[in-house]
Parts: sequence; C-alpha cells; structure tokens
Amino acid sequence: MTDHNHFYITTTLPYINAEPHIGFAAEIIRADAIARYERLLGKKVFFNTGTDEHGLKIFRKAEENKIEPQAYCDQLAKKFEALKQTLNLSYDSFIRTTDQHHLEAAQEFWRRCLAKGDIYKKAYQVKYCVGCELEKTESELVNGRCPLHPDKDPEMIEEENYFFRFSNYQKPLLDFYNNNPDFVLPHHRFTEIKNFVEGGLQDFSISRLKSKMPWGVAVPDDPEQVMYVWFDALINYISCLGWPKNDQKFSNFWPGLQVCGKDNLRQQTAMWQAMLLSAALPNSEQVLIFGFITNNGQKMSKSLGNVVDPLALVEKFGIDPTRYYLLKEIQVFEDSDFNEENVTKLYNADLANGLGNLAARTANLLEKNEIQLELKLNSDEELENSFKDKMSEYALGEALKVLWDKVKASDEFLSQTTPWKLSDKEEIATILRPVAQNILNIAYWLSPFMPETAKKIREQYSATQIKKGEPLFPRLA
Repeated sequence: MTDHNHFYITTTLPYINAEPHIGFAAEIIRADAIARYERLLGKKVFFNTGTDEHGLKIFRKAEENKIEPQAYCDQLAKKFEALKQTLNLSYDSFIRTTDQHHLEAAQEFWRRCLAKGDIYKKAYQVKYCVGCELEKTESELVNGRCPLHPDKDPEMIEEENYFFRFSNYQKPLLDFYNNNPDFVLPHHRFTEIKNFVEGGLQDFSISRLKSKMPWGVAVPDDPEQVMYVWFDALINYISCLGWPKNDQKFSNFWPGLQVCGKDNLRQQTAMWQAMLLSAALPNSEQVLIFGFITNNGQKMSKSLGNVVDPLALVEKFGIDPTRYYLLKEIQVFEDSDFNEENVTKLYNADLANGLGNLAARTANLLEKNEIQLELKLNSDEELENSFKDKMSEYALGEALKVLWDKVKASDEFLSQTTPWKLSDKEEIATILRPVAQNILNIAYWLSPFMPETAKKIREQYSATQIKKGEPLFPRLA
C-alpha cells in the first residue's frame, strides 16, 4: 500500500478518434483540482493522463484519412497534450499507449495472467459496438443498437481469439468490494457494479486477429494476434509508474485514485480489478464515477456530433472562469446539462460581481487610505475545516461554495459597516483588516480550482501596502 505522504490520481485515457470535448475537459479539470489540493496538503503527487491509441476505431479513422495509424495518433495526441496549457493542468505524466515502455508493460502483464492460467484461446461469435470497443449482449442493446451509440449498428465478429477468465473472479471481486465499502463513489454506482458481478461474469475476448485489425500491441509469442484495446489500455495506470521495471516508484504511488465517466464503470471497477488480481498486483485504491454532461438533455458524444469545444469556452471566458464553471456547476457524480448562457450568468454573479469586486474595492480602500497590513496565509481554521470536509467527499462544488459563502459574508460586512463613508483611518483599518484577511484565506484554498486567480490575489494581498490592480474579472455584457 502507498504511504500517506504519496498520492496518485489518474484520469481515463481519452480515445483519440476525435478532438477533445468538454466531457473529458471536465474530467481532467476535476482530477487536476484534486491533485493540486493534495499538493497543497504537502503530499508528493503523481497525476497521470494521456491518450488511448489502439483499436478498430483508430485503425478505421487512419484508413479514412489515408495515413498510417501511428501518424494519425501523433496528430491527435498533440491536441490532447495541448490541454495542459489550454486548461492550466498540472499533470506529471502524459502516457500514450503507443509508447514503447507501455507496450512492454502490457506484454509483461499478459504473460503474468497467462502464467496464472487466466488466458486461453477459443473461437467465438459476438455482436460488437465499435463506438464502445466492447462486446454487447442482446440484453444490452436497445432496438438492436448500443444505447450509447444509437447511430451505429453493432458488427458481428466471428474469429478465434484469446479470452480472459473473468468468470474466475466473481467471488474475489465481491470479497474485495465487501472489504472496501468506499471503493466506488458514488455508492449507487458501487451497488450497480456489485449487482453486475453477483449476476455472474462471462469471459471476455482480449485479442484480435492481426490480419483483420493489425493496430494493437503484439500478443507475446503469437504473431497472428494483437491485444484487444481495452486490455492494453487499462494497463497504462501502472505502466505510467514505470511498472514492471521501476519497483520503487510503483510501490510509492500504487494503488491510487482513478476517475472516469459512468460509461467506464464496468471496465474500471470490475474488468481492470480482475486483471490486477490475476497479475497478483494490488487493486486500485478508489474509483470515482462521474456523471455525464448533457446537451439539451442528450449525452454529449463525439459520434453524435453534439460536443462542446473546451477551447472555445476558454477563448470566450478565460481559463479560470471555465474551470470555475465546470467545477462549480457541473455535478461530480450526477448528470448535468451544459448551457453557455449559464456560464455568462455565473461569471458575472460569482466572479465579476463577487470575488473580483470584493478584492478590488477592498484593495482600493486600503490604498486610498494608505493602510498597511500584515496578514497571515491560511489563518481561518473554521474555513479550512469546512473546506477539507467537502474535499474529503470529493464534493468539489460544495467546497467552492464554502469559499463563496465567505465572499458573500465579507461583502455583507462591508455593506453594513460602509468604510468608504468614514474618515478615521484607524476605524477604517479595523473594518478592512478582517476582510482583507478573508480574501487572502479564500485565495489559499482557491488555488486548486483557479490557480492563476489565486496566485494574483495572494501576490496582491501579501504586500504590506495592498494596492488596487487590474480587474480580475471584467464584467461580460
């Protein structure tokens, strides 16, 4: 187990058959806020993300574009890597499943599962959703189609592949779940996966014929097969830590926290956990299952063409306001509907008229009256405890509400005391000192969510003579 001074968090790896969309932006911004928060607590953090680059969808996209799959992946991967600057992310690792060290790790993982007796070969026929890159039973289809990709007919696959003995792990998984009651959050998703496992597990295919689909990790000792994309991709969560070669780094950080959308529930909390058990490796520490972002009540999907470009949001509103909206208004564990009009409303209400106005008018009064202060960083124990309570539950929106409640209380205090009407410098200083201290305390805990804004406020309010600067958030028309 990892020690309490190390913290590991990983997003899923987005499948690069299209450009980044707001759903993944929300996932990685949440992970970034959690990673920054843990660093703020003094922990050594390893934050992983990257790109999932094998499989049938990638192979076909490359064919459509008349380029080699690797060249296609190289083009798209750059767009996901660019999110680090676009969204001001602090990740430590950007792994690509085409990286050589990942290929080697995937093959070693395969060998360990094979040695355990959990990999075998058989002929089979199954309906397959190319959108999910998953096999589908009749009971999982609605009107003959995958409910997540209703614009695509499932394809029939008939060939001889390798299978993973998922059926061997019903009891071990249920035992693991029972011994770790908070393994999956929210708890109703945990109930969902436990019900799935209790219903019985079917072995799943973990390879494809290279002659039909050559774009994948080579199966060890069988040149005719490549690994099924899900088997390969899940291993990134440990290959990014240098497994199996870097034992020290792996043992320092694994097991860790994984975050994903609810369409990844089965893969992350059952398939991957069974694979880890097979390879005799520790299970994940915890998995957070995020809700979907909808657009007019419909799930945003690359295949449906109704996604929102996060770059366009940043260009219009700025990085920190975009982060604030996605962290404050988009619920962590339940579905939320995106509406750009609400972004503008929230920007003006909470940022321009809220925190921005409070910081500006307080600084203006301090400068105008030449009041010098010596403030302390993070001096409000009640604020700290309330904020930490919400973060311990990954209630990110509620954690921000704790800070904005302090903003509102400070605003109300100024409105009641009207220091701008007073002439006595000491009296004005007595009013402004606690407000300025509140602003600095807010900025301290705001840093995981809005790092640039927090940095500006901390620099401004750490000076002995605080001066009014440029508006943090110019009001939008």
